[in-house]
Amino acid sequence: MVNKNKKEADIETMRHSLAHIMAAAVVEMFPEAKLAIGPTIENGFYYDFDLPRTLIPEDLPLIEEKMRSIIKSDLPFEKSEVGIDEAIKAAKKAKQPYKEELLADLKAEKTKKVSFYKIGNFVDLCKGPHVASTEKVGAFKLTRISGAYWKGDEARPMLQRIYGAAFKTQKELDNYLRNLEEAERRDHRKLGRELDLFSTPEELGGGLPIWHPKGAILREVIECYWKEIHKRNGYDYVYTPHIGNINLWKKSGHWDFYRENLYSPMKIDAQEYLIKPMNCPFHIEIYKSQMRSYRDLPIRYCELGTVYRYERSGVLHGLTRVRGFTQDDAHIFCRQDQLENEILTILKLINQMMDTFGFKYKAYLSTKPEKAIGSDKSWKLATEALERSLKKYKLPYEVDPGEGVFYGPKIDIKLEDALSREWQGPTIQIDFNFPEKFDLFYIDQKGAKVQPVMIHRTLLGSMERFIGVLIEHFGGAFPLWLAPIQVHIITVGASAKKYAKEINENLIDIGIRSELKDENETVGKKIRDAELQKIPYMVVIGDKEVASKSLAIRSLKDKKITNIKLEAFIKSLQKEVGEKK
Repeated sequence: MVNKNKKEADIETMRHSLAHIMAAAVVEMFPEAKLAIGPTIENGFYYDFDLPRTLIPEDLPLIEEKMRSIIKSDLPFEKSEVGIDEAIKAAKKAKQPYKEELLADLKAEKTKKVSFYKIGNFVDLCKGPHVASTEKVGAFKLTRISGAYWKGDEARPMLQRIYGAAFKTQKELDNYLRNLEEAERRDHRKLGRELDLFSTPEELGGGLPIWHPKGAILREVIECYWKEIHKRNGYDYVYTPHIGNINLWKKSGHWDFYRENLYSPMKIDAQEYLIKPMNCPFHIEIYKSQMRSYRDLPIRYCELGTVYRYERSGVLHGLTRVRGFTQDDAHIFCRQDQLENEILTILKLINQMMDTFGFKYKAYLSTKPEKAIGSDKSWKLATEALERSLKKYKLPYEVDPGEGVFYGPKIDIKLEDALSREWQGPTIQIDFNFPEKFDLFYIDQKGAKVQPVMIHRTLLGSMERFIGVLIEHFGGAFPLWLAPIQVHIITVGASAKKYAKEINENLIDIGIRSELKDENETVGKKIRDAELQKIPYMVVIGDKEVASKSLAIRSLKDKKITNIKLEAFIKSLQKEVGEKK
C-alpha cells in the first residue's frame, strides 16, 4: 500500500490509542468482558467484545464518560514484551479466549515474542504504536453498536462491535458528525424503501435485491443511456448465459484465485457447471467463434451481464454489497499498436459518464499483486501502457501498489459523492494472460498468428452499487432525466379532472413520465406526497387553469410556482431531459 505520511500515521496512532481506552472503559463497566480486536478504520476506530448482556444506545454515553475519566487521568501507555508461551498462559488464566486464539495463531507463524500495552490496570495484546499518554488523543465520539462475527466467520460467535469517530480537533469531529447525520438521511436503503425503488427480502436470501416498478424505471433509463453510449463508440452488445462449464473458470484462473468468492458447482449430465462470477470467458468464446484478421481489430463486446459472487452475510449492505449484481462489462480485443488509443478512448468515456451523472472522481494505478499469473515482462508492458495513457490524458493519479487483479494491472476510478465519500467505480484492466491461456490469435498482414491484447473494463462498476451510490449522491432527488416519475399532476376540484387527464396523456405521449393524482384528498396532502416522493415537477390544475388553458408548475428544487402554457412546459421539459443536467 501507499506509505502513510507523518500526519496520517499520527492520527492513526491516536485512533488506535482511543480503541484501547474504550476497551479499558468497557472492562471497567463489565469486568467479565471478553476482548477480541480493536483496529483503526477510516475516520475512527472500533473494538469487538463478548459481553454478558446486549449493549443499547444509552450505554454509549456511559462508556464515553468512563473514557473521558481515563483520558483526564493522563495515564502513560507502557509497553512490555513477553515470550509467546507465557502470553498464552496469561490469556488462559485471564479467561480471554479470543486473545488466546490470536496468540496461538501467532505461535503457529513462529512468533517468539509479543508486546502488550498497559494503561492503569488495563493490559492488552498489541504491536503498537500508541500515544505517550491518554491525554494526547484529540476529539472523539462513540457513534454506534453493531454485531460482528469473530474473524468474520458466520460459524463463530457473534460479538458486539462499538464504533467511534476520532479527529485531531473538535471542529474536524463536528464536521464529520454533521456529514454522518446527512449520510444517514441519504442512506440508499432508507430512501429505497421510502421511494419504493427496491427491496432485499430475507425470504429470497441475503444480497439479492429485487427492483420495484419505480426502481426498474430508474435502472432502465441508466441502461438505455449506457447502451446508447456504447453503440456510438463502436461496441457490439452481446448476451451470455448465467451458468457455464466449470472448466472455463479453471482455465482462466478464477477457480484457483477467487474460489472463496465462488458458489459451489452443480452437476448437469455428469459435468460440473458454475453459476457465473464474471463474464470474461464467455466474451472470449465469442471472439474464438471465428477466424480474426488484423483488419477486424479492435473488436469491442459489451454486456449488462448479471454475475454471482459469495459475500458473507455480515458485509451485505443494501445495493452496494450484494451477491447477485449486473456488471456493465466490456471486453476489447486489439492489436498492441492499438492499445494506448483504446485506453485513451475509455478514459474519455469514463469522463463523459461521470460528468453526466454529476460525479467528481480520482484515478489510481493498481499494480501487480503478490499472487499473479504471467511474466514480469507482460506485467511491465501493461502497467507502462496504463501509465502512459493516464499521463497523455493528463489525469492525475496515485499508485496503489499490489492492488491489480491476478491477470493484469488496472486503473481504478473512485467516484466522489456529494458528501466527498469515495466509491469504487469504473476500471480498466489490461490482460496479456487470458489471450495466451485461451489461445487467442488473429492473422496479421504476413499471414502469421499473433496474440491480441485483451482489455477488461467497466464504466459504472455494477448497476446495483452505482444506483445505490447515485441514490445517496442525490439524496433521492434525482435530476429530471433520471427521475422515475417526472411530473405529478394534482387536481383542485372535480371540474379540473378532464383537463388534467388531457395534460397527463399529452405528457405521456411525448415520453414524459407523468402521473395524475385526482383522488378526493386535500391539495396539501397531494403536494406533501409528491415532495416525499421527490418528484421534480408538480402541476396544479384548478378552475383558473382550466379557464386560461394554462398550468401552475411547482418545482421541487426551488418550491416556486410558475404559470405557463402546456407547449412552453413541454419544451422546457424536453430541453432539460435532453441536456441530462
